[in-house]
Amino acid sequence: MQIEVIQLGPMENCTYLIHQDGKALLIDPAWDMNFLEHTLQAKKLTLLAVFFTHGHFDHVKFSQTLLENTGVKGYLEEQDLALSGLDPKYLTLYSGEQQLQIGPFQVHIIPTPGHTAGGVCIQLGNNLFTGDTLFPGACGRVDLPSSNPRQMRQSLLKLAQLPEDTQIFAGHSYNGKCSSTIGYERIQNPFMRNALRDKELL
Repeated sequence: MQIEVIQLGPMENCTYLIHQDGKALLIDPAWDMNFLEHTLQAKKLTLLAVFFTHGHFDHVKFSQTLLENTGVKGYLEEQDLALSGLDPKYLTLYSGEQQLQIGPFQVHIIPTPGHTAGGVCIQLGNNLFTGDTLFPGACGRVDLPSSNPRQMRQSLLKLAQLPEDTQIFAGHSYNGKCSSTIGYERIQNPFMRNALRDKELL
């Protein structure tokens, strides 16, 4: 399985292209659908599904065009449907934790509300796509509509229980960095450290 980081748009967004044996998934495609479609064609990849970590505009912008053109479904947690502005006819909506087999990919969807009510992390093997829940050294904002600071701390505590060598891939490349490991974040990320310290209070 190969993971490619594609940075698009003015907000340092990271779209992830995951592919194996000519089959592909996209996580948080936004901003430039022409580039993404051209990349799929150039690499001779068949897109099987699109996953959104949450519904904020910078993670879904123009993605409906991609869904229309390719005919694939976008997977979105139902609580973030209104936030996304996407037409549900192009989506597979779900609620709660999910285990999905899509082509060669075993996809584990982990609910991680806090940044948004329907925020999730998407796990493929030892790789965790964290959207705006967890960044290297930081976490997502919790002062926005549908944000919840307590839920964010609970979500960070949940992620801290994953194996230390779990590789994380965040939704933005802030400060030029989008990847880390759970083990590193447990030690270095003050927000995850606080969640671990206060776990008896959550």
